[in-house]
Amino acid sequence: MLAADAWLDSSLYEFWQWLGRGYTRFQDFMSIFHVAGFKRFFVEILSDGFSFFAIGCVLMVALAMPAFDATASGEFNKAENYSVVFLDRYGTEIGRRGIRSDDSVALADMPDYLIKATLATEDRRFYEHFGIDVVGTLRAIVTNASGDRSTQGGSSITQQLAKNLFLSSERTIERKVIEAFLAVWLEWHYSKDEILKLYFDRAYMGGGNFGVVAAADYYFGKKVQDISLAEAAMMAGLFKAPSNYAPHVDLAAARGRANLVLSNMVASGFLTEGQVTAARRHPASAIDRVQDTNSPNYFLDWAFEQSKRIIETTQHASNNFVVRTTVDTTLQKYAEEAVVSTVRENSAQYDVEQAAMVVTDTQGAIRAMVGGMDYAKSQFNRAIVSTRQPGSAYKIFVYSEAFEQLGLKPTDMITDRPVCIGDWCPQNYGRSYKGSVTLASAFAQSLNTVPVTLSIKTGRDTIAELSHRMGLTADYPVTRSLALGVASVSVIDMTSSYAVLANHGLKTPAYGITRMTTLNGEQVFEVDPDAPRERVLSETTVANMNSMLRGVVTGGTGRRADIPGVPSVGKSGTTSSYRDAWYCGFTGNYVAAVWFGNDDYHPTKNLTGGTLPAIAWQKFMAYAHTNVEIKPVFGVDFVPKQTIIAAADPAQVEEVVQRPPSLTAGAARKLVDLADRIQATMDGISPPINQASVPMASDTQGL
Repeated sequence: MLAADAWLDSSLYEFWQWLGRGYTRFQDFMSIFHVAGFKRFFVEILSDGFSFFAIGCVLMVALAMPAFDATASGEFNKAENYSVVFLDRYGTEIGRRGIRSDDSVALADMPDYLIKATLATEDRRFYEHFGIDVVGTLRAIVTNASGDRSTQGGSSITQQLAKNLFLSSERTIERKVIEAFLAVWLEWHYSKDEILKLYFDRAYMGGGNFGVVAAADYYFGKKVQDISLAEAAMMAGLFKAPSNYAPHVDLAAARGRANLVLSNMVASGFLTEGQVTAARRHPASAIDRVQDTNSPNYFLDWAFEQSKRIIETTQHASNNFVVRTTVDTTLQKYAEEAVVSTVRENSAQYDVEQAAMVVTDTQGAIRAMVGGMDYAKSQFNRAIVSTRQPGSAYKIFVYSEAFEQLGLKPTDMITDRPVCIGDWCPQNYGRSYKGSVTLASAFAQSLNTVPVTLSIKTGRDTIAELSHRMGLTADYPVTRSLALGVASVSVIDMTSSYAVLANHGLKTPAYGITRMTTLNGEQVFEVDPDAPRERVLSETTVANMNSMLRGVVTGGTGRRADIPGVPSVGKSGTTSSYRDAWYCGFTGNYVAAVWFGNDDYHPTKNLTGGTLPAIAWQKFMAYAHTNVEIKPVFGVDFVPKQTIIAAADPAQVEEVVQRPPSLTAGAARKLVDLADRIQATMDGISPPINQASVPMASDTQGL
């Protein structure tokens, strides 16, 4: 036992001694790497840098997982493969949508200067980098930070192709990371020439054209093999922003961009200054596309989406179609003039920058659609998005449900007094109360407490259900403030909803396509004008609502929408903080909804629905009811005056030259101003007019 005890003690002693010697040797070894003093600062920085680099690598791999998924399928984004020719309600072509593409020309057959112009502007080191141009990216970052607008982007041609083939156009950091991984994948699987050929075939070149072959034909009426250096420079300038530099949209901008491309070619060493001099002196000119520019583009974009749904439903084998629409180009011009002129004349006063309008007949056929102030600057269609609150324009649903469910009448009395739902207590616009008022008076004055009281009696869920049956398509939460218009709606849906009242209570959804055929004339789709319609409201409710809507125009918040000689009805709407202003209404001929606001949702300067929206609505309706039969509104005690033509001897009647019905107000003002200037000169009231200030005959031909 003593021997065993001695052995155990000695073993433990030797083990601890061995462990101590090992630790000492480890310390001696690690002392080699010990850094002290000023050097330690750099070591710590480098160590932390490696740590963050490792974390970044893990994060990059995680972000790249979608890129691996995108390439795993081996499929590219499906190119748009429909071509649609659109006609107006009378059969006149008004525009085209869909793809114009051609990938039949090999890269070797394309002009050398087109390739060089593209490389000089988009990616000068295309044949040198591995898919990501690190130098170009850093240069773009520095240039953007300095506030200068660079003529070259930070993304390489391979990265741009990766976005076109696999990704969407959203601008996020995650998408850029995925794009970088996809660019490297493309470089591994395709040669440089194959990547460049795909880029030339898949890039969007504006005007509905994909690829340089289609763009050459669209802009210059030539094969891509036959374009000149000036035309090649103009096409190479389209890759960055085709909507801004398309020659049929802004020829001056396109030529300026082409001149920068020529400078890039010289700076890159592809051409000398002498070789580009002729192209600078004789810039390219695109063939006339004025008809495309003046097309109802917001409507065509919407109609194209509707057409694709019809095509996909019918599963037709053809890719080329002709669509007959409901749009009236004369009314479209009236609508654009009314909206644009009203905004431009009052933008500074009310701090409002955008507006939208949808016009239908009383059966729901869309006659005009204005989705914004300038389609060339913004293709975002504000007429169809359901992201705005209607304010008091929503109250037609509240009162209609009260009439339907409670059997009320416009002459019934109700008390305008404070009302609360929980801790929410709405107030009227003037923060005062009227006491006992009729429902018609409360509606005309847009009192807030009355519809809230009615919503308590009818239930808010039933009001929301009625709004969807009448025309609202977007879902929205049913809250305590629903009666005051706290819901997400679109201009087109509000037009459809008010059309129910214009159409005797029948469901009247807005539609823009009446017939679709293939290019060979084979019918694909046609609207049945005699199809039965669902009754949404009783005729009694419609008559009551229309009489109250008339009261809004004659003695309420919509007085600016009154049209002499025309029975017009409507309702204004204004949201909290004055972010949205509406006017929705109709006559016996047309239904229209107008919205005013700002894209970034910043409040206007006290803009209400009874001001600019009502003014724009009245402008359009006054134009639209010129030289047409004025129809009555159901339930409104207003008989339009009929034009009486007296019998006369045709030989003794002097022909009276009348203003063409398509003459817009803006053109009329220019002609009147010109006439006043000429008369003043003839009378000697003013000194001779400066020649530059008087429009020449060629300037007034388009009026």
